[in-house]
Amino acid sequence: MISDTTLATYILLAAAICAAWAKPLNFGRTAIQPWLAFFIAALAFGMAAGVLRAPALVALAALTGAAYLTARAPQRYVRVVCGVVTAVLALALAVHKLPGFNNAIVIDAVTVSPGAPPFTQYANFDKGAVGLILLALLCSRARSWNEFGGVLKQILPVLLATLVAVLGLAVAMGAVRPDLKLSQLTMQFIAVNLFFTVVAEEAFFRGFLQHRLAEALARRPAGQWIAVACSALLFGAVHLPGGAAYALLATVAGVGYAYAYHLTRRIEAPILLHIALNAIHFAAFSYPALR
Repeated sequence: MISDTTLATYILLAAAICAAWAKPLNFGRTAIQPWLAFFIAALAFGMAAGVLRAPALVALAALTGAAYLTARAPQRYVRVVCGVVTAVLALALAVHKLPGFNNAIVIDAVTVSPGAPPFTQYANFDKGAVGLILLALLCSRARSWNEFGGVLKQILPVLLATLVAVLGLAVAMGAVRPDLKLSQLTMQFIAVNLFFTVVAEEAFFRGFLQHRLAEALARRPAGQWIAVACSALLFGAVHLPGGAAYALLATVAGVGYAYAYHLTRRIEAPILLHIALNAIHFAAFSYPALR
């Protein structure tokens, strides 16, 4: 069982991610970023719950500072150096290589589909915090509901094509088969996956990496497509520990996510594609995969 303090820690981190879209609150001459207020509260609750220890605060403060300077430093060389530091710290945190985090297990060795191995899901504070920091400081976001609606219209064909390509290939490879289920775990899986996995992966691979590659290659022929390809291939490469088939499927999915970002230049586009694919995979196909 997760304690109330631990649950509050993750709810506050999810609220901080949502608040990245909120406007600053002005109190006289002081402006407060809502996402930062929620994040500080999540850190405080995390320390009280034992989810975080002191080294975690140091790592997250370092990432926040590096990301801020990547976006705001006046000197180009400082932005480049801090961008490299941001990438290294973000990856190290996302793959759980830095100390100080005691991530909660929310699904513990449950067999979700016949023929699939038991599935365990963690609520990863370190990865979720990476997503928040990159999202708030470095990602281009929709500025209004009208703009968000325009993004949704633009990506609908890409969403359908990505779903057909990835899930069709997975079925053809024998990795999954249809398995319709709406268990009590479905909404929990989707929420945890969205806030503590998907946002971080899309903020890093699309909002941070692809965006900056596209800017750097803007004057080169096919520079935008090189950025799309690099984003997709690197996304596939980080899934290689799950096997070659998993990496291939991740690469195909990454092409869809990267193209959606290329079309819109808004981080909501790949996030929506990514969580839609993961949710449909969980609810309608073998999960995580057939043995």
